[in-house]
Amino acid sequence: MTATTAAAPARPAISTFERFLSLWVAACIVVGIALGHLFPGAFAAIAAAEVARVNLVVALLIWLMIIPMLLKIDFGALGSVRQHWKGVGVTLFINWAVKPFSMAALATFFLGWLFAPLLPAGEISSYIAGLIILAAAPCTAMVFVWSNLCDGEPNYTLSQVALNDLIMVFAFAPIVGLLLGVASITVPWETLLLSVVLYIVIPVVIAQLIRKAALAAGGPAALEGLLKGLGPVSLIALLATLVLLFGFQGDQILARPLVIALLAVPILIQVYFNAGLAYWLSRKFGVAWCVAAPAALIGASNFFELAVAAAISLFGINSGAALATVVGVLVEVPVMLSVVAIVKRSRGWYEKALPA
Repeated sequence: MTATTAAAPARPAISTFERFLSLWVAACIVVGIALGHLFPGAFAAIAAAEVARVNLVVALLIWLMIIPMLLKIDFGALGSVRQHWKGVGVTLFINWAVKPFSMAALATFFLGWLFAPLLPAGEISSYIAGLIILAAAPCTAMVFVWSNLCDGEPNYTLSQVALNDLIMVFAFAPIVGLLLGVASITVPWETLLLSVVLYIVIPVVIAQLIRKAALAAGGPAALEGLLKGLGPVSLIALLATLVLLFGFQGDQILARPLVIALLAVPILIQVYFNAGLAYWLSRKFGVAWCVAAPAALIGASNFFELAVAAAISLFGINSGAALATVVGVLVEVPVMLSVVAIVKRSRGWYEKALPA
């Protein structure tokens, strides 16, 4: 498939459901806490359904979340990476050399020191671990939405996301393991590698096989129809997972509501810092604005579905790490919409520095 053909699914409009995702997440908090309080036995049974520290119910929901998103990725688009090599280079630098390490520093400073007196001492390391996991997973599906909203170059967006997904298969576990070790957090390597296989490798393979079958059966139109049909499945699975998480975390949240706000602080700073750095570097290197805008968005956003799955596998569904990744889901949509607005409004400033 050519890059031009592959670009078709890369330009969706943001749906009403996606635009108000943070409101749905807030509703999941309320529903999850209420259900956890009313039906503690049911949630205990779900928590006990584990094999090799993998919760079977959550694993199924994570697959339903991730696989429809990975269907959008055409690894054949990697051939067009060289057409926008400066923009690709900027985003790779941000995603893999800056974002995980800056988050580790921010989380350690805010949660490990500044906010430490306000947080439960036994959970601080777990919160830091969750934020590191969140930052180590570059966004996949929602980037297409953000790029479309700022009229980004679709071939660049598609090729960059495909390249990030390929790198993630090999780099996610080493980076997470390194940063957790630096933060003096015990790394369960067997569980981490199992998470990579379960939540990256297998979903990528399944998604590519389904994608190939859909294209063979009816071409791009069939794939587009499949994506449209599976879109609600992915979002419903995400919300169901959040209900479970908040059902397990309910007592902790009710006892310490300030925790959610404090966890959001390093996430917000990290998003704006990485988006701004990617945008500024793109301008310095003379990258066209239609590439620089999605470069800033790809550099700032996170693959929170993978982060939630990895945090649950590594530290448990009741852990502070799982809660920290869920806060990432809570703030993702409004923050990224604000980044879209910033890059669009600053286009005139950006293009003044470009050669005629």
